[in-house]
Amino acid sequence: MDARVKEALDRGGIADITTTGRKTGLPRRVEIYFHQFDGEYYLTGRPGFKRDWAANIKAHPEFTLNLKRGVSADLPVVGEAEADPEKRAAIIYRALTESWGSEPDRARAHLDHYVNTAPFIRFKPI
Repeated sequence: MDARVKEALDRGGIADITTTGRKTGLPRRVEIYFHQFDGEYYLTGRPGFKRDWAANIKAHPEFTLNLKRGVSADLPVVGEAEADPEKRAAIIYRALTESWGSEPDRARAHLDHYVNTAPFIRFKPI
């Protein structure tokens, strides 16, 4: 992998993802925030309602991460849902405080809601 692409991937931030529609089989592209913590990559979103992109990845785990801020690259990746709520909580807490700048007390106060209702996918390059 090109060093600039690896650096952008490790930095995290805003990118697009192109998934395969679970019902239509057609490509679906959406802007999303991704994170890198301790060498692993995650997609997350705001809690409260289901997201088509998460359902698409659960149905068709291979998708494309389209880097676009500073580095342009289309990376084939594979994703999976994280079933363990403790692991989800640890990563979501880091996303809230490290990536999105929430105060730790505020993040803790809302953590259960995020763990129970926010989309969350771990992914890795293939």
